[in-house]
Amino acid sequence: MSNLIDGKAFAQNLRQTITTQTAELEKKHHIRPGLAVILVGEDPASQVYVRNKEKFAIECGFKSETFRLSTDTTQVELLALIDQLNNDATIHGILVQLPLPKHLHEEEVLNAINPLKDVDGFHPVNIGQLSIGKPYLIPCTPLGSLLLLQDKLGKDLSGKHAVIVGRSNIVGKPMMQLLLSQNCTVTIAHSRTKDVASLCREADIVVAAVGVPKLVKGDWIKKGAAVIDVGINRIEEDGKTRLVGDVDFDEAVKNAAYITPVPGGVGPMTIACLLRNTLTAMCLQNNIEDPNKL
Repeated sequence: MSNLIDGKAFAQNLRQTITTQTAELEKKHHIRPGLAVILVGEDPASQVYVRNKEKFAIECGFKSETFRLSTDTTQVELLALIDQLNNDATIHGILVQLPLPKHLHEEEVLNAINPLKDVDGFHPVNIGQLSIGKPYLIPCTPLGSLLLLQDKLGKDLSGKHAVIVGRSNIVGKPMMQLLLSQNCTVTIAHSRTKDVASLCREADIVVAAVGVPKLVKGDWIKKGAAVIDVGINRIEEDGKTRLVGDVDFDEAVKNAAYITPVPGGVGPMTIACLLRNTLTAMCLQNNIEDPNKL
């Protein structure tokens, strides 16, 4: 049996670290991280995510502000709020909860956020900085995945062969840049890749982020590999629904040295890394040394 990677426990420890760092920075610099979350509309899942972000931000000692806007909010009104928050020195991180109502232009909204306050890490400036190995703010899910890998494999991942299954802008591509920055040899597999299985069998690290239930089979994983399963898929079995990842866990667990379960693996890391990014953003904006610099 491989060593399960407990993302929930790691995320809890990370939040505790952030709480301590927040108190120390406030004592030394008389400033504390401020996170603003904007929620437009009534999407039930988004409301749950936003409540959790608010709860954990407050627990970490942050200033937390949530802006709940009606579904009929206009593009102009939303951009005006973002501009206001960009110019608020007490707000260091701005997050617009997705998805937005269909009449709003998502790309324009996200690009309006000051890159140094873009704690989701999706602004073109942040993606560009990551690509040249000098990141400001790193997308939360890839960052969480890297932290889980380093916790099990050590800080030095040099020379390891990583295969990423999936090339999305949210996970696959930034994960590639992060692992390259850690001196891994990286292969990206996608829907047009020939013989994905043989590529995975050569990998020391497999990151599955494609959104297809149990796509990565157990015999794709070589003995001793580390597996990060980013997928969250709801399937029906025996008349009941349950969550599974992009990896066939029951089989892969027989070969992998380390593997993230679904749920309870990468998922809990996303909010923890959002908080970590907010602390980093505060440091960037105030020329303070970041205690979490990679």
